[in-house]
Amino acid sequence: MELPQMESMALAIGVSVPVLRFLLCFAATIPFSFFHRFVPGGPVARHLYAATTGAVLSYLSFGFSSNLHFLVPMFFGYASMVLCRKYCGIITFFLAFGYLIGCHVYYMSGDAWKEGGIDATGALMVITLKIISCAINYNDGLLKEEDLREAQKKNRLVKLPSLIEYIGYCLCCGSHFAGPVYEMKDYLEWTERKGIWKPTEKGSSPSPYWATFRAVLQAAFCMGLYLYLVPHYPLSRFTEPVYQEWGFWKRLSYQYMSGFTARWKYYFIWSISEASIIISGLGFSGWTDSSPSKPRWDRAKNVDILGVELAKSSVELPLVWNIQVSTWLRHYVYERLIQKGKKPGFYQLLATQSVSAVWHGLYPGYIIFFVQSAVMIAGSRVIYRWQQATQSDLFKKIFAFLNFAYTLLVLNYSCVGFMVLSLHETLAAYGSVYYVGTVIPIALILLGKIIKPARPPRSKARKDQ
Repeated sequence: MELPQMESMALAIGVSVPVLRFLLCFAATIPFSFFHRFVPGGPVARHLYAATTGAVLSYLSFGFSSNLHFLVPMFFGYASMVLCRKYCGIITFFLAFGYLIGCHVYYMSGDAWKEGGIDATGALMVITLKIISCAINYNDGLLKEEDLREAQKKNRLVKLPSLIEYIGYCLCCGSHFAGPVYEMKDYLEWTERKGIWKPTEKGSSPSPYWATFRAVLQAAFCMGLYLYLVPHYPLSRFTEPVYQEWGFWKRLSYQYMSGFTARWKYYFIWSISEASIIISGLGFSGWTDSSPSKPRWDRAKNVDILGVELAKSSVELPLVWNIQVSTWLRHYVYERLIQKGKKPGFYQLLATQSVSAVWHGLYPGYIIFFVQSAVMIAGSRVIYRWQQATQSDLFKKIFAFLNFAYTLLVLNYSCVGFMVLSLHETLAAYGSVYYVGTVIPIALILLGKIIKPARPPRSKARKDQ
């Protein structure tokens, strides 16, 4: 396509030419993933196809330098697995994250994204998680199975993946553009047609076409709604004099609508990536227990839209938003910080959210948002404990509603920092509503320390469990 045509097309949908080029390549991951199903020549040919298509799409979207950036942490990860298996997980964690942080600082991608630009750091973020999980799982292959958690047992790698398997996993058909993150063991079984992908008397894995169509339809709806809303709720409004002239409730409602609008962009992106993974067959995760049984495509799912917008508590948000990254953080950060025989606490939650903040970038808005989200979740847990302690059905319903309203308020207040990024704009936006979304969670945590509800008596049967 000639450049003038690209410019007119970009102008028509209100994006820059680099973003349009990325969107076209991103959409192309669906047909590229579809053809992966029919690659002849066995697993090696499929690995080559996965690696080649991923590299080509990266080149077309971000330029030649993108693949060079990807190769650096990929080399660190594979070299550590070859040379120092006993410590390859921790070595890869710090080297891969260090390189990612360096790229974040050098490119300052958040500013570029706000101004309509794009670069390869978003894809590098996904590859970083893949590389680290692969190395940690290979490290876990040395440990005794009885000392491992269920997730570790499921994902551990006893044998070192070959170089072509490793590259295919990292770049597979452009799945590194926006995720979802998946495990090396799942990728190998899918490519080799083993495990749940092993052909049976009924044939190979179930047809993905209806699930793919549903994901594409969802993506179209999300993009349409986003393009409709974004002119009405621009982020620039936070720095305009008219915003300061509004009253408290109007400013608070604008913060809600800004967060609500921005989320539809992510819903669109994740719906496209979901369609890509589903149509390849990798998204298949087994069968339901219903009769007749139906295929599940959970491996591809990165967001539950209604689950986010109607979350009953803040604790539910990591389970429904950026699901696969949340799962990665739980398995490779949160659970590994818990000392044996002890329960997790606020420290593990705060450390996990801090890693998530650094993974996104070093902007103050990211760091404030993720620290705030740890406080938000802790406050929500206090409300839940009060809800569980009360014996009155009426009060249970009141606490349930308060937790829902609290989550709605604090989430959309907090996400302003994630959107505007700069320290000044974040604090100005929070201050414009008197830091209500910060004060309430902290107050709840302090009250939770003072007011410790008595636990309801457990039945004998429950005690025996």
